[in-house]
Amino acid sequence: MPFANLKVPAGLVDEAQKHDLVTQVTDMYARLFGERARATTMVLVDEVVDGGWGIGGEVLTKAILTGEAPAAPAVGPDAASTAAESWLGHVDDGAEAGGTAG
Repeated sequence: MPFANLKVPAGLVDEAQKHDLVTQVTDMYARLFGERARATTMVLVDEVVDGGWGIGGEVLTKAILTGEAPAAPAVGPDAASTAAESWLGHVDDGAEAGGTAG
């Protein structure tokens, strides 16, 4: 049984986006393993509490990821900001590729 556990910041994706995530991941597994995998594919979208995760050694919040608050600089030049921008770039890429993120 294929299984995907997607961790997203709480409140960053809405119900429609969660539905798209489940549908698209299920479709991907069906392409990889054949249609027989579709009926047994489990996709779990976990919302992580705000500030409960980080990138590059810095805790990130929804406000940082949405651009409502500046990222605190980590060791090195703006490591958290760069990590958040990189992550948001992936979200934007998904929207351009037909997803609804962003």
